[in-house]
Amino acid sequence: MAVAEHDRNVSNCTDGFGACDRSRLTTAEALDVAAALRRRQVAACTSGIGPCDASVLTDRERAEVAAGTRERALADCLDGMAKCDPPQLTRSQARAVELAEHRRNLSTCMDGWDGCDRSKLSRQEETEVDLALRARNLTECRSGGEGCDYSMLTPSEAAVLAGAEHRRNYTACLKGRGYCDRSRLTPAEAAAIPSPSGLVSSLGSQP
Repeated sequence: MAVAEHDRNVSNCTDGFGACDRSRLTTAEALDVAAALRRRQVAACTSGIGPCDASVLTDRERAEVAAGTRERALADCLDGMAKCDPPQLTRSQARAVELAEHRRNLSTCMDGWDGCDRSKLSRQEETEVDLALRARNLTECRSGGEGCDYSMLTPSEAAVLAGAEHRRNYTACLKGRGYCDRSRLTPAEAAAIPSPSGLVSSLGSQP
């Protein structure tokens, strides 16, 4: 039990968790704990997570922390985070951030999401966005979706969709399955479809 308690105390002191009694450490263990504490302090300052006491850092450690701060600032700006701090960026980093913002805006526009700023697109990009919009609308119309905007269809696309819808309606009327609008049938198609009364009589005559 004594050995287990000693090991647990060493682990708590080294990891910075739980109760730690430094007076029970050996000289070697105390040195290891001090080194682990310093590593945690440097990591906290470098990552910006947790309390940081820069006054206890060496010049080399402060340089590492400064580099970590610059890396975080660049990552925040590249990711479009609200905590982006542009003044901390170099000229080349600022250019990289500008390109990343442009790519995000283009992706937003291509996907038809809110937040698209078309004023920031080039003419070629505007053309690509319009083509993507038309393609999504055509897919929506083909699937019978509520978001279909027929005014965006070309005459040929509208004709193809109208033909497909006519065939679907005729098949539904012919088989008696699905929504059937008889008013949209041609005289020949209407003549080929049994009347509801005739269909009932046919079914009633079966053994």
